[in-house]
Amino acid sequence: MHISRPRSVLLAGAVAVTLSATALPAAFAAPSSTAVISEVYGGGGNSGATLTRDFIELANAGTAAYDLSGFSVQYLPAAPSAGSLWQVSALTGSVAPGGRYLVAEAAGTGGTVALPTPDATGTVAMAGGGGTVALVSGTTPLTCKTAADCAADPRIVDLVGYGTAVVREGSGPATGASNTFSVARGTSLADTDDNAADFTAGVPTPVNSAGQTPGGSDPGDPGDPGGPTEPGTVRIHDIQGTTRVSPLNGRQVTGVPGIVTGVRTTGSRGFWIQDTAPDADARTSEGVFVFTGSTAPEVAVGDSVLVSGKVDEYYPSTTTQSITEISAPRTTVLSSGNTLPAPVVLDAASIPDAYAPSADGGSIDSLALDPSAYALDLYESLEGTRVRISDTRVTGATTAYDEVWVTVKPDENRTGRGGTLYSSYNDQNTGRIKVMSLEPSKPVPVADVGDVLSGATTGVVDYASFGGYNLQATELGTLTDNHLQREVTRKQKGNELAVATYNVENLDALDEQAKFDTLAKGVAVNLSSPDIVSLEEIQDDNGAVNDGTVGSEATLKRFTDAIVAAGGPRYAWRYIAPENNKDGGEPGGNIRNVFLFNPERVDFVDRAGGDATTAVTAVKTKKGVTLSASPGRITPADAAWADSRKPLVGEFRFHGKPVFVIGNHFTSKGGDQPLHGRYQEPKRSSETKRVKQATEVNTFVKSLLAADDSARVITLGDLNDFAFSPTMDALTNGEVLKPLITTLPASEQYSYVYEGNSQTLDHILTSPGIRRFDYDVVHINAEFADQASDHDPQVVRVDVNAQGNGGH
Repeated sequence: MHISRPRSVLLAGAVAVTLSATALPAAFAAPSSTAVISEVYGGGGNSGATLTRDFIELANAGTAAYDLSGFSVQYLPAAPSAGSLWQVSALTGSVAPGGRYLVAEAAGTGGTVALPTPDATGTVAMAGGGGTVALVSGTTPLTCKTAADCAADPRIVDLVGYGTAVVREGSGPATGASNTFSVARGTSLADTDDNAADFTAGVPTPVNSAGQTPGGSDPGDPGDPGGPTEPGTVRIHDIQGTTRVSPLNGRQVTGVPGIVTGVRTTGSRGFWIQDTAPDADARTSEGVFVFTGSTAPEVAVGDSVLVSGKVDEYYPSTTTQSITEISAPRTTVLSSGNTLPAPVVLDAASIPDAYAPSADGGSIDSLALDPSAYALDLYESLEGTRVRISDTRVTGATTAYDEVWVTVKPDENRTGRGGTLYSSYNDQNTGRIKVMSLEPSKPVPVADVGDVLSGATTGVVDYASFGGYNLQATELGTLTDNHLQREVTRKQKGNELAVATYNVENLDALDEQAKFDTLAKGVAVNLSSPDIVSLEEIQDDNGAVNDGTVGSEATLKRFTDAIVAAGGPRYAWRYIAPENNKDGGEPGGNIRNVFLFNPERVDFVDRAGGDATTAVTAVKTKKGVTLSASPGRITPADAAWADSRKPLVGEFRFHGKPVFVIGNHFTSKGGDQPLHGRYQEPKRSSETKRVKQATEVNTFVKSLLAADDSARVITLGDLNDFAFSPTMDALTNGEVLKPLITTLPASEQYSYVYEGNSQTLDHILTSPGIRRFDYDVVHINAEFADQASDHDPQVVRVDVNAQGNGGH
């Protein structure tokens, strides 16, 4: 799920009412493109800590200096009491464009390494495991103690809640902070106003405005007279070693020789060097990253250099693998214009089919690498090394972060439209790799799934929190556009009830008209105007504005107007508004499921009694089964739905026949360990809650069928899980529901693309009472760089009068 952004009277059953056209307030604290909090660490001087002090690091993602005169950083405990006060540290000076600004806070009794010279100093004793930090325009202490109140305070420039913080931005606080781990924003400094998404935990990396790093070291430059003049005894392969963790981790090295093979001047700045005299051990990489902090490296590709510094293992988050690097470097350039080491060719023959070694769920850090057996081991053995791929097909479209996923295995689980299908937990598609450009003026081309990067793409192997191993390109192939087309499904026949599901990605009344228009075209044209559309991720009428608004009338009026303008019917709608901030998603957004329906084709059966907290039940009658309330919600008070979207149930009639539709949006996969991480096999911690949710829906469906075994039930929505998952097993228990995705050819079983894998999170399932159907996933978003949502919609056309066997 991605996070985006007058007043209505909501009756039981959420029937539409007329709204006045008043201006809606803009959301406060829009994602910052200038000053942000880039790193927070509250474990300084605590037990197990290396650093002696807490710190807050600021960064400037803009192109001009950001003046901090009269500003402050402020701290609030994770769970503030009535007596808790914000503690203030005043700031002076400014943050240079692309630079950092370091605020030192209280020192503890532990630790051995000092911070670099701070740009400002406070006395706040921050907690290592949780708290809230705010960058504030002014030095008067804040008074807000809830996320909602703080979101409404215009003095707050940026805010980060970590650990167990009650006050935070977005879906949750940044996780993983401890005495040994800070939480840090990604190298791009992206700010989506969602702390859980924007920050990851890792070893603290404080940098001051001079670019200095811990221990008082200066990043240095090629002309630094303090740089090494003779090669030392340590080579890069000695640093890398035969496991994922350097045998020299934490130690100083002197005069490490290498040729500069790549330079990164944005984000996590630094350069890669590679030894031209490799050893004979395939497990030891001959390349390494030299981290220069916020200082742009003053070396060039082809320079022969000697580097001295400290060997570090940098973990982008607590569950990822690490990046071996040399930090606080002192560098001497010996010569320039040297021939680069020949790149290692990555292709279908060189990459193993097995993805990762097993540690029974534990860390693989200490396992000896086996690059001939496992893809992750091969990439680790090439970390920092120059590689080349050729004529690679795009399996994940270009993102807003200028990343594109390709495969070097063209025949690996290929979909019909050029993607790579993710078909089981044991089949990770080892040919996938993410490509990024090291030249800001030459980003990766805008590509869709099925396009090809023709010719050679060359660069160095790096690792990141999102996506794992990637190729930082110094040479990009040429885009071959294969002109992927957006699909249009057929129109339903007169005797067919067409029911669709579409995740519209946090749609609210403050979104731009272009988003409404594109989504509306998807419904009216690509889905051919279904009779019923179950929508996920409809927000309230002012989106992220956290003021207690829960109705979605303005949002739905704009959307249905746009559908009419796109040539579709005039849809009516039903929903049940959630309790404020009780259904998860973006704070203040009040995400919910909604039914659109075409009253010219289908009737909605309204029954009073449905509200945010009352459970709908099946009622047996002489004529079959009905709902106690329509619309209604399934067991909304059950712990399975805490801080999550509750299923919406509606009773419809088509050609006089009752049809029950259940719209779902199960809890997300947030918190699961990554496929590429250091824990193998990765734990899917979020799955537990989805299984409970699926069980609740399954139980409700069984209650309908117990009252009428021929009841026509359609369960659909964004289930956030795969057809082969325990979630699906729980949902279909007793064969009361059939997952229609499994009725398609294997190469068509997907509706979502993530990290180059085509996979299925969205589903439609039907009860045995639906005997004849025609089902289609309509690919209009997930495979395209230009997308209105990250999900593809899908539709089932049902003949409610059919007898005999069902089928696609």
